[in-house]
Amino acid sequence: MATDSKNAPAVRDPLVDVTKVKAFLASHPTFLADHPELLQALAPPSAKRGDNVLDMQHFMVERLQRDVARLKTLQGELIKVGQSNLSSQAQIHSAVLALLEARTFEHLIEIIAKDFVRHLEVDAVGIAIEAAVPTSSKRARGVRVIETGTVERLIGKREIVLRDEVEAEGLLYGRAANAIRSDALLRLGLGPLAPHGLLALGSRIPRRFHAGQGTELLCFLARVVARSIKTWLDLPG
Repeated sequence: MATDSKNAPAVRDPLVDVTKVKAFLASHPTFLADHPELLQALAPPSAKRGDNVLDMQHFMVERLQRDVARLKTLQGELIKVGQSNLSSQAQIHSAVLALLEARTFEHLIEIIAKDFVRHLEVDAVGIAIEAAVPTSSKRARGVRVIETGTVERLIGKREIVLRDEVEAEGLLYGRAANAIRSDALLRLGLGPLAPHGLLALGSRIPRRFHAGQGTELLCFLARVVARSIKTWLDLPG
């Protein structure tokens, strides 16, 4: 007659010494806490097994509650980051579309210097190009002329620098510099034969720009701005 495997009594592994297992767990009280994956294989006891029996079910429920709370926190952070990325993407798209409306080079510079403030939700935008002149030199057609070497001094060899707490330079923002508390400095690659350029986005809000945020969209914007300038000036490269 076939044996019903579902109703068959549990067979203990003869190699397992229950007494040794109990002794091991007694001498290593944090073993299950250190190896929580084992809890998934344990059958939880009923709530009442006597005063000397640990309620493992309660322990597992508490751990699951902590895991759920942690996952909810992580989910909230991911949603917040996703929303921020969507907002930034929309701002960059709006700014790029505005560049396409430029009718002349002067109009292009006006869009960058003025309209970008609205599109990117910042408080000041500066366009700076290096030249062999003092930093106090004139401002040419909306573009600030800065000394040769200034771009490397501000951002080194990097494409972008985000500054979360800054005393902004007047050579980038003019009189608006006093109000700027954080900014993004973006290199404008105008070609191997062209002078170095910089696009500066300044905000009154501390940490509006900070080192921990993504830079892909801002770098994309800088490349579009540089290509737009090169197209209007017919620069090589």
